[in-house]
Order: sequence, then C-alpha cells, then structure tokens
Amino acid sequence: MSDRDQVESLNHDTNSLTVRKTRTLIEGFDDITHGGLPIGRATIVSGTSGTGKTLLAAQFLYNGIVSFNEPGVFVTFEETPKDIIKNAASLGWKLQTMIDEGKLFILDASPDPEGQEVVGNFDLSALIERIDYAIRKYKAKRVSIDSVTAVFQQYEAASVVRREIFRLVARLKHIGVTTIMTTERVEEYGPVARFGVEEFVSDNVVIVRNVLEGERRRRTIEILKLRGTTHMKGEYPFTITDEGINIFPLGAMQLTQRSSNIRVSSGIETLDKMCGGGFFKDSIILATGATGTGKTLLVSKFIQTACTKGDRAILFAYEESRAQLSRNAFSWGINFEEMEQSGLLKIICTYPESAGLEDHLQTIKREIADFKPSRIAIDSLSALARGVSNNAFRQFVIGVTGYAKQEEITGFFTNTTDQFMGAHSISDSHISTITDTIIMLQYVEIRGEMARAINVFKMRGSAHDTSIREYTISQDGPDIRDSFRNYERIITGSPTRIAVNEKSELSRIVQGVREKIGDDS
Repeated sequence: MSDRDQVESLNHDTNSLTVRKTRTLIEGFDDITHGGLPIGRATIVSGTSGTGKTLLAAQFLYNGIVSFNEPGVFVTFEETPKDIIKNAASLGWKLQTMIDEGKLFILDASPDPEGQEVVGNFDLSALIERIDYAIRKYKAKRVSIDSVTAVFQQYEAASVVRREIFRLVARLKHIGVTTIMTTERVEEYGPVARFGVEEFVSDNVVIVRNVLEGERRRRTIEILKLRGTTHMKGEYPFTITDEGINIFPLGAMQLTQRSSNIRVSSGIETLDKMCGGGFFKDSIILATGATGTGKTLLVSKFIQTACTKGDRAILFAYEESRAQLSRNAFSWGINFEEMEQSGLLKIICTYPESAGLEDHLQTIKREIADFKPSRIAIDSLSALARGVSNNAFRQFVIGVTGYAKQEEITGFFTNTTDQFMGAHSISDSHISTITDTIIMLQYVEIRGEMARAINVFKMRGSAHDTSIREYTISQDGPDIRDSFRNYERIITGSPTRIAVNEKSELSRIVQGVREKIGDDS
C-alpha cells in the first residue's frame, strides 16, 4: 500500500467512527473547535510571521503534559532547543524540567549552521525514524512540528519535499499521535500555505492572522476546517499574554445571564427617579453626548455612590490622566484619592493606542477578576474605537458587557459624539443594542444662552421619564432640573418656543396653587 493510500485508509477508518477530541486548554480554543483537536490527526496552523504559530504549538504540548500527563515531542526545523526553552521560560514554562523528567523531548532538525549541502535525493527517512523512536520511547501522545515551511526553504525540490512531508504525516497517523504542524503563508488573506502543504495534510486547518487595522494590529484565529466534526465559523480575536494564547470566542457566549430586579443608585436622586428608581444591578448604562456635556461627572457620581456604600469599583480611563480625573472629581466634592486609599476604588489610566482591543479586553477581565468590583466604568468607549474597524470595536464591547453581566456587575460607559449641537445617531456607535440604558446628553441654545439637556433615551425592563430636562453643573456637582417648558424640537438642536395663551397659563398656575393649599389644610 502506498503512503497516499495509507493516509486515505486511515482517514476512512477515523471518519467511520465518531471523531474524538483532545482538549488543548488554550483559552478559548476548545470553545471554537467544539472540544479541542481530533485525536490521532494532524492539524496545520498557518500564518504569516509573528502570528503566534510556534507559541500555539508549544502551548499545545505544555498543557498536555501539565494537565493530562501526556508526554510530547517537539520537532524544530528553525529554532534550536536552547532558544525554545529560553523563550518558554518567559511564560513561566519550565520545559527543561519536563525534559529531565522524560515528559518532553525536543528533536533538533534545524539546519546545520555550517551550511552543509544536501547531496543526492532528499529523504526524510532518517528523521521520520528518529521521530518514531522518540514517540515510542517517551510514549508521546502529542507532537508539534515547527515549521514545515523551513524544510521547503532548505531544499529546492518542492515536489520531493511535499512527498516526504506526506510520508511523515502518514507515519504519525499510523502511530496515532495528535499533531500540530505550523507553516508560513505569504498574505493574511491569501493561499492557506506558501508551498501547498495543506493539499496533503488537510484533516484540519487553522489560520492565525496579525492584521494592521488603522493604527493598531489585531490578531485573529479561524478554524478553516476540522474534517468530520463541527466547529465555529469565522475569525475570533486573540491576544498573547504572560500565560500564553488567549482567544475570545465571542460567538460562543450564551445569553443566559440572570437579570436582577435590584436597583442601584446613579448617585443623583433626580436621575434615579427618571430611570424608574435607579439602574438595574447587572445592567450596562451608556452616557452619550458631545465633549463637555457632563458624562464624566455622571461616571464620578456613579463611582462615588458605590464606594460610599462600601462597595468596590474600577474606573478604566482612556482619555484623562489619574491627576486630571482626581482634580476634576475633587472640584465636585468627590475625593477619588481617599476612595483609593480605602481600597474601594481602583483607577486604571491607559492610552487607547498602547495596545490592541483584545489586550485592553484582557486587562479589563483580569482587573475585574482580581479586584472583584460591584461596579465598573469606562470613560470613554469612543477613545477605544479610534483607528479600529466597527466589527472589532463591537466585538470588544460585547466581550466587556458579556463578562460584566456574567459577574453581575453594573457597568457605566461613556461615548463621545462628534456632533457638538443637535441630534446625533446613537446607532452610529454600533453599541446601542448591547446596552440596557442610554442617557443622552446634549447642548441646546435657549434664549441666546448655551444650556445642557439630559434625557433617558432607553431603559430596558422599566418605565422611565421621557422628558428632556435641563442639566447644570456647579461646584456641588450635577443638578437636573425640570423639563424645558414651552419648547419643542430640543433634540434636533433647534428649540422653538411654543406660543402659550398667557391668561390660560396663569389660570392653570393659580388653580395649582389652590389645590396645593387645599391639600395642606
């Protein structure tokens, strides 16, 4: 039986049964693959330089050893074993200890530094036998090969190299180990691999990308194919942390969070009444408006109220420094420094451009897990949206809101609109449907003077005040007054005074006073 017939026979045999999978325990990977990698099969991980292929291959082995006591073999065609061990140490992975314990074997197939020429026909027979021997000696269950592309680059006869790689895969399948093979690709959205290896090793194909979107790079992973089994479709963002690869399988999130009827205060009595008694405990609130309309003040009162009650809160700031936030809050009688010293408040200030959205999301999740707040605030989402695609931004917001709801945390986010006066489209931010409550702030011109207006645009699960009220800011903080009487078209930015019959209006006021006197008596 030829090597090709042997692989096809193995494929037929494994496909005739239910495909069993082995968990990788790479954060999020087992979610998008619906359980991990098919046991006894080879998976290609393809990507351009710097996408994290080698890390994924190494983490697959590392997790197998640590969590399942499954020995592994790492075949390296590019880096030396010494470099691999050193790089893994930066993640806290003690590969040398695993080697000493006989749980890991790194097979060095990297090119001869002296540049030794290949004479005669290229043949991987010797290497295949070495890999076979190592697998049987260490009783390995997992194998990682990094990278197949390096083999093609060493030798000119591409067709011959394909044949030899095919023989290698056939042997690995025959032994029954679960294998990851990395390979290079030229473009982020081009052919799967540079030399067409996927045509021969095509059981499973995983694509990793590192795309420059605007001003920031964004890593994504896509399960292109898992033969004989299901998986999630599309690209999923991931980041590389000090613990390895962390994938955010947003499509796997289930809308199963519990909804609380408990109300929490915004810190402003009038706003609580406008919202029907306050915000719901596990809801997401969005304050949207032009710069200077008072969004950060609402956030500050929201945070202060939590700390006053002895609850913890985190403020993630992406536009102002810690000193600016503390100074502004202090001018309104809110002492952030005192709250921080008491251990109830944590302020994290970061430039949006300092990292990708996935890294910011990872930071938010980690800080929430460590600090365990009852409330979080992000000021502002629009700063994070700069220079990224709408889809990437929406995925980030879904990730934050989903995690906050899962942890039963009240979230208050701000969004700065570009339009200074008049109406603005909340849907342009692509987050209006994700939030539970929307508070709209805007500037209006009344009687030749600039004024602020506030209204509760949306409140899920509760009746709320729909009036447009005047909103002023003083040294004592926010003051929400009565609605703009006798004016219409406030939201459009072109308020028009309504003609009122003064006699009728006076009669109405007098009647109201009489009724009030009657009640008091």
